[in-house]
Amino acid sequence: MNRIRLLLLSAFFGLLLPLQAETLAPLGPEDELSVSGRHIVNRRGETVVLGGVNIASLEWLPGGEHIRESFRAAVEDWRAKIIRLPVRSSFWFGFETKAALPVGFSEAAALPPAQRQRADAYRTLVDELIAYANERGVYVLIDLHEFKAPTAEHLAFWRDCAPRYANRPGVLYDLLNEPHSISWEEWRDGGTLSGAERADAVAENQEAAELTTSVGMQKCVDTVRATGARNLAVAGGLDWAYDLSGIAEGFELRDPDGNGIVYATHIYPWKTNWKEKVLCIADRHPILVGEVGCMDKTMPFESKLVDPYAWAPDVLAFLQANNFSWCAWCFHPAASPCILADWSYTPTPYWGAFVRAALRGARFTSATLR
Repeated sequence: MNRIRLLLLSAFFGLLLPLQAETLAPLGPEDELSVSGRHIVNRRGETVVLGGVNIASLEWLPGGEHIRESFRAAVEDWRAKIIRLPVRSSFWFGFETKAALPVGFSEAAALPPAQRQRADAYRTLVDELIAYANERGVYVLIDLHEFKAPTAEHLAFWRDCAPRYANRPGVLYDLLNEPHSISWEEWRDGGTLSGAERADAVAENQEAAELTTSVGMQKCVDTVRATGARNLAVAGGLDWAYDLSGIAEGFELRDPDGNGIVYATHIYPWKTNWKEKVLCIADRHPILVGEVGCMDKTMPFESKLVDPYAWAPDVLAFLQANNFSWCAWCFHPAASPCILADWSYTPTPYWGAFVRAALRGARFTSATLR
């Protein structure tokens, strides 16, 4: 049945979107992004709305999985205009595992030769991927793919990473992947965490279970700006970066020395009340949907499957109607929700086919606000 649906979707969108040649021009100084009111704009003063994908694997494997091929497919075939690139701070500093950086880690300390070699290899790969995308007119959002709350060790990452790509027109900074299980005061200002909620640690964020103090998101912004980098910064809200309601209640971040803050939300079928949790700030601040996707099977914490063939067009219509920039999760055949069915870059029928169509110009309409 899935194969039949994929063929039908491909045929339908193919009729809508005849293949046309597209010039891929490098990003230049005039393409640098900043915040103007509720919009993202370039130096020409044009409002910029970007659609793209998450290309995962550098957060769990230092060399990634098919990472170069995936960039090529996303840029040259799928026509992504932004790629969110998840990275891991421990790999950035040459540690062999994806465990959290040791408490008190300082990037100023000399790394042992073998560790330095691993760090250099990882950074060089990130450099290569960013250059490839930027030279073809595609932005890259560097995503520190870690969880719960910012720490001193996360600041070490940004002190080292931010100046490396400072003020490059095609590079944006996602300060912390998914904050959760903290208050809005703790989100912004840090401090000793109340522990009122469990960390809800899962395999990819075990370090969150032991986290008791935070430096706060504002300190992340200040740390990036202290390096001289004015790059557009992205800050995810609470509830695993879904909930932006606290921003509407006065917990905005200050950015007097940079190009501004874009607030990120991650939207999945099990996240509801889009009006209260997302649209609550849309009239005042730019929003980037850093992750969005649906599946054809339930997650362990879901009691009922939401029909992806209904949800996918609804959410894409929501993004397009509100002119939100977005990065679909995930351009990988095993990191669910999957855009890809295989490493031949076949789109999954329940999500990837819709994403591919949207990236190539299809418009979606829906009156459903979930």
